[in-house]
Amino acid sequence: MTHKPRVLVHTSRQPIRWGDMDMLGHVNNTVFFRYCEQARIEWTYGLHPEGDAYAGTGPVVVNASCTFLLPLVYPGEVEVRMYLGDPGRTSVGSFYEILKDGAKYADGSAKMVWIDLATGRSVPLPEPVSARLRALESAEGHAAQRG
Repeated sequence: MTHKPRVLVHTSRQPIRWGDMDMLGHVNNTVFFRYCEQARIEWTYGLHPEGDAYAGTGPVVVNASCTFLLPLVYPGEVEVRMYLGDPGRTSVGSFYEILKDGAKYADGSAKMVWIDLATGRSVPLPEPVSARLRALESAEGHAAQRG
């Protein structure tokens, strides 16, 4: 399976908490989605250093998935790498790798749509996001021409 080009936009380090584990002695599957969510929120706030990440417009998740590769256990820290790819006019795919001690424990994804928070209607991707994706699309176009 070939993947379309993706660009790394954020890396988040998060502690594994004792309470993240379930009765089976490993991090509950739902917590993997929280790890991805935290990385996505950190990235979103990073787009707005002035602190107004959700003033007027912002991303909403319209679908999310996770492939669990290995069980995570306490103690430790996860590294969540967030990538963007598959851009549209108002939406973008986000992709996640969840690692611990250099080993990959899960792959995740979530499609984000930018909306006007007052109306709930979709709006074009903000410039800081679309600029990164234009560079990605340009690289993809050059690769297709060489192919």
